[in-house]
Amino acid sequence: MEIISSRENKKVKEARKLLTKKYRQQSYLIEGFHLFDEAVKTGARLISVFVSADKVDRVSDNLQDAELIVVTDDVLKSLSDAETPQGIIAEVAKSSDTADFAGDKFLVLENVQDPGNVGTMVRTADAAGFSAVFVVGDTADIYSPKVVRSMQGSHFHLPVIKIAERELFDSLKTASIPILTTTLSTKSVSYKSVKNPRFALVMGNEGNGVSELALEQADTLVHIEMPGQAESLNVAVAAGILMFSL
Repeated sequence: MEIISSRENKKVKEARKLLTKKYRQQSYLIEGFHLFDEAVKTGARLISVFVSADKVDRVSDNLQDAELIVVTDDVLKSLSDAETPQGIIAEVAKSSDTADFAGDKFLVLENVQDPGNVGTMVRTADAAGFSAVFVVGDTADIYSPKVVRSMQGSHFHLPVIKIAERELFDSLKTASIPILTTTLSTKSVSYKSVKNPRFALVMGNEGNGVSELALEQADTLVHIEMPGQAESLNVAVAAGILMFSL
């Protein structure tokens, strides 16, 4: 069994490029056996699998048509943005999901920049049974290592789609899906008064909130009442409350 020990190996160097956004046009990296197992279980297309020699037996029966590349821990570390390699890193083809508005509940992430927040909200949308997540504006790249790690495989369970914001709002209007935009505006209503069976929930930027376009396109402006003295909630926490309550 050949074990690659050089970080300068051609296959390793090509995979390492996927740590940079501009190279993630067709594929991206996942790390750890949990994400690998989720990818296999949901039928995601694996391109190549980098694994340490002592863990080959854990993946050999689940490779599909992927190339198995056995490497040292040092090489694995060079492919990871985490401090401690988890024994496996796989290259996965990006999903070909397209926008489908036949469902009932949608989450819209507008200019949400923190990778942890983005990943947490996708994971929560999955847990709450949402139909899809739409990513618009300057929202963090859903295929970045930090977002992928935070999603914990939920992007394998529901579509997470990058789309132009105007196109999304036009499509939601055409599909007669009410747009609920979160804001602390005096014109907003408590989420507890909203009873829409179908909706798209818009969550905005951590510091600046939602855009003027999101406000203009909203059918209803909603907020979470806060009896305490904090000025605002973390966007992922707020999204969790709203997704499960609405």
